[in-house]
Amino acid sequence: MTGSISDVVAAADEQRNVLDKIAVFVAAAKAAAVGGITWGEFTQLALDLLRLVVSSLDTVTSMTGGEKKAAALDAVGMLFDALADKAIPVVVWPVWLIVRPAVRTLILAMAGGAVEYILPTVRKA
Repeated sequence: MTGSISDVVAAADEQRNVLDKIAVFVAAAKAAAVGGITWGEFTQLALDLLRLVVSSLDTVTSMTGGEKKAAALDAVGMLFDALADKAIPVVVWPVWLIVRPAVRTLILAMAGGAVEYILPTVRKA
């Protein structure tokens, strides 16, 4: 029984480590975007975050591939929620409030495809 408890604790530590990395990345990105951000900068941050999460999750043994992909997409969703509003000029806020959910869905769909592209490059490195 002790071995299985140790395995559960080790798996929790692995996952906690990834969550900590995501939180630090999003906080740093949010601090850097205090004065605003362009969509190009947001895209670069999202790709950097995906690389970080994919490489970190690749070593986690307690999650399935689908769970890892879902976690990576959740991280991009967190980044979107933290930064996307800073990329929108005040003039278009009324329109943004209407299209924001659709844009978030589109960003996450593109991130899902990016995960499939990034995974082999991470494993080669």
